[in-house]
Amino acid sequence: MLWLVDSYEAIRDFMNLGGPVLRLIAVTIFLMWVLIVERIMFFRTGMKKMALEIRDEWESRPERRSWNSEAIRELMISRFSMASTKGISMIQTFVALCPLLGLLGTVTGMIKVFEVMAVSGSGNVRAMAAGVSQATVPTMAGMVGALSGVLLVTILSRRAAHEVQFLEDSLTMDH
Repeated sequence: MLWLVDSYEAIRDFMNLGGPVLRLIAVTIFLMWVLIVERIMFFRTGMKKMALEIRDEWESRPERRSWNSEAIRELMISRFSMASTKGISMIQTFVALCPLLGLLGTVTGMIKVFEVMAVSGSGNVRAMAAGVSQATVPTMAGMVGALSGVLLVTILSRRAAHEVQFLEDSLTMDH
């Protein structure tokens, strides 16, 4: 139980070190990861079930060569594509937002440094160090969040495209 208290204190100290922008970055990264985990869970369970249902529905059709059948097939593939890519654009938005928020943290930290320099001159190194840490910590956090998100959103996008293509190939028009 002591490790939990130590972990909480370390996170709290880190968040205080980065200033208010770091809290915003933390919320952004948390939301991004919630969406990533949701997509992973969907890919492991719901997408397979949905693809199976679509294939069964298509195979049970008595006729698959008419224009009407082709339109129904395209509708099924489109529905599957929308379900598999749902939320990925929001994840991409969060990935793009992370470095921008990190830059905002850099700017606000540097403003704090300049305020200290204006009030007390360049002699108060301790006060300037707080502003420098408030400038660098959010930048680092924004970059770490963006890098982790870029990797996973690329994997998720490719997987979704692959599954849609596989479904499209498996719904044959002959009969």
